[in-house]
Amino acid sequence: MLLEYFQMIDKVESVDLGLGLLKATSTVPMESPVFEGHFPGMPLVPGVLLIETMAQASGMLLLAVKDFEAMPFLMSVDGAKMRTFVEPGAVLDIEAVLEHDGSGFAVTKAKITSAGKKVCDAQLKLRTMPFSEVPLAPIVRKRAEEIGLIAAMTSQA
Repeated sequence: MLLEYFQMIDKVESVDLGLGLLKATSTVPMESPVFEGHFPGMPLVPGVLLIETMAQASGMLLLAVKDFEAMPFLMSVDGAKMRTFVEPGAVLDIEAVLEHDGSGFAVTKAKITSAGKKVCDAQLKLRTMPFSEVPLAPIVRKRAEEIGLIAAMTSQA
C-alpha cells in the first residue's frame, strides 16, 4: 500500500468471474506522510482511504468482468460503516462482490477485514466508460499486472 500515491491494493489473491467476486490484500505501511496529520502521536488510516481501497478492489473486479474493455470510476458510496481503527502495519483483506452491471453503471458490495475483524463495508456505485473514451488503458493494465489481477484471471480460466 502506498497511501500517498493512492495505490491501495498490494495483491489480488483471487477473482471468480462466475460469482463476481474479487479478493485482495494490502499491508498498511509503518510510515507514511499521511500519518503526520492523521493523527500526530496516534497514526490511523483515514476512513476515506479505506473507502478508496474498497473502490479500487471493486474497480479491479469490474476490469476483470469486462475483460479490460471499460474503465470504472467511483460515483457514490452508500451505507459506509467504519467499524474499527486501522493502524500502521495492519494486514487488510479486501473483498468486492458485483451486485449489478449494466447501462454503463455497476454496483458492488465491498468490505475490509483485518485479523478476522470487520474494519469497514459499503455499497459502491461505479460508472464504466469504454477505454476508447478514456485514454488510461495502458496505465490501468500495467497496474493490474503489478498487483496480480491478470494472473488471477488467467488461473481462473
